[in-house]
Amino acid sequence: MLNSVEQLFSFIKASPTAFHAVSAIEKQLGGYKKLNESEKWAIVPGGKYYVTRNNSSLIAFTLPKEEFSSFSIISSHTDSPTFKLKENACICQRGKYLQLDTERYGGMIMATWLDRPLSVAGRVVLSAENGVETRLLNFDRDMVLIPNVAIHMNRNINDGYKFNPAVDLLPLYSIGKDTASFKENLAKELCVAPETILGTDLYLYNREEGTVWGANNEFISCGRLDDLECAFSSLKAFTQAASGGHCNVMAVFDNEEVGSGTKQGADSTFLYDVLKRICLSLGKDEQDYLAALSSSFMLSADNAHAMHPNHPEFSDSANCAFMNEGIVVKFNANQKYTTDAVSEAVFHAICKKAGVPVQHYANRSDMPGGSTLGNISGSHVSVNTLDIGLAQLAMHSAYESAGAKDLDYMIAGMKAFYETEIQSSADGVYSF
Repeated sequence: MLNSVEQLFSFIKASPTAFHAVSAIEKQLGGYKKLNESEKWAIVPGGKYYVTRNNSSLIAFTLPKEEFSSFSIISSHTDSPTFKLKENACICQRGKYLQLDTERYGGMIMATWLDRPLSVAGRVVLSAENGVETRLLNFDRDMVLIPNVAIHMNRNINDGYKFNPAVDLLPLYSIGKDTASFKENLAKELCVAPETILGTDLYLYNREEGTVWGANNEFISCGRLDDLECAFSSLKAFTQAASGGHCNVMAVFDNEEVGSGTKQGADSTFLYDVLKRICLSLGKDEQDYLAALSSSFMLSADNAHAMHPNHPEFSDSANCAFMNEGIVVKFNANQKYTTDAVSEAVFHAICKKAGVPVQHYANRSDMPGGSTLGNISGSHVSVNTLDIGLAQLAMHSAYESAGAKDLDYMIAGMKAFYETEIQSSADGVYSF
């Protein structure tokens, strides 16, 4: 049987885009019934269900056999920084080279994408007899490469070069001048006629597989660890957790890397819609829904920055995180991370009982950090929320690194959270 790191690598390999990540999650939700947002839901106590939106976000939930009064939610995201292909994908350079015309998706470390084999994946929308249909596409072969300029022609490359994404970061695709060849290759890969292709959402991805390394195999490296490591952890914990007296919810959202402001992002009504429909489908009313939220908790899971061995000065000296030292609880006074004393205390108690190590992280006070899912989704569903992650290096690189032990810590901590009954008897008073 594969260990958890090997399973993670397999999951990431199957998830070159957010669309593929959702498909990979669906395949591991055996026994869960898929619901459709456009239909009335017929759900029953004790049932297991999931629903997708845009085929790139997914929410799954398990219902207890008895009446429930709260939700235990873990959220993560399926997308990672990359390059998206433009609609007219091919550019001919001097009648000799074919390049793919791309634009940045999210905030990547651009230099890490150069001089490594890349492939193309995403979704293609095709004409159908009565409308359109969507197909996943993954060329899954070394297909393009973004070449560096030789140091002889760019003597300043090691002195802080500023990359121009419209010039320096276009991938080389082929020799020739037939700009229609890429669409023809899409059609060939899907076994359809080129004229049936009506729309595409296609992205570059790094095909380099995950590896375990270090003197004692204590580190792992792979593309898209942020945030597929947390998505994978929540999936394992969700499917392994014993059912209790509350409703367990696993939410994976798309578009976190570009602000979450889409119909399928954390800033949409997706989570609100699902939780509300669960209550309404079980005969609960608005009061029941609001009362359930008051005792509900959410873990917002998105990886954290480990102290960098070459640059410890970038970390806060008292609130820094290290690889292989457990789940990172993230803090920010301006609530870019949603952790507060209540959510911190509840999670600490859960992890202590489960024997899972926990550490704390805050940015240096003169270095602003990014926000994540918790504070964004909280504007639509107001529940106690804790921001967590696993310590990693080179966040937003094409190839990121983390601690080999931490994956099991995260799965165990999330599983313990799902299996804990949390009840609020008064504002600020919780029992579990």
